[in-house]
Amino acid sequence: MTEDIRTILKEHGRLSPSSDALTIAEEADLYQAGMTSHASVNVMLALEGKFDIEFPDRMLKRGVFNSIASIKAAIEELTQSR
Repeated sequence: MTEDIRTILKEHGRLSPSSDALTIAEEADLYQAGMTSHASVNVMLALEGKFDIEFPDRMLKRGVFNSIASIKAAIEELTQSR
């Protein structure tokens, strides 16, 4: 799952050139690494497609998309509740 998240971040996260989505620490702040709120929407849509999930309104906040670890936790929560 982590590799899929990293690939989506590389394709849609618009991280700064100095922040490589494939090697950035799981706890690193993606917004400090250059991701914008607009890019986070694109990341969310790509994650929904990849993992066949839909983020509920309660998860549509910056903290959920702040790091690879927080994204992974949200996806795990959504896929376990199926």
